[in-house]
Amino acid sequence: MANNTSPHILSTAGNLLGFCLVVITSLHISNQIESQFIDELTAIVAILLTLSCIFSFSSIRTSIEKKEKRFETIADYLFIAALVGILIIILLITLNFLS
Repeated sequence: MANNTSPHILSTAGNLLGFCLVVITSLHISNQIESQFIDELTAIVAILLTLSCIFSFSSIRTSIEKKEKRFETIADYLFIAALVGILIIILLITLNFLS
């Protein structure tokens, strides 16, 4: 088993998925109309994190080394895209509170 990052991606992406769900829930509870873009972006990030979890889990479970590396690479790219999305969400929420 050559994958070193798949277990870490799986656990961290799962935790960040919970963060995204809390953000979506809090935006709906506060009824902030201007935060619809943040809501939609958070949903996209949640999808990226879910796909990252699926691919990292597939990487851990497969016994074919070529598929293992491919799944781990896909999970890695999805995870970094989700992290960039979370950074944008945090910046937008911060700007929303400051204005």
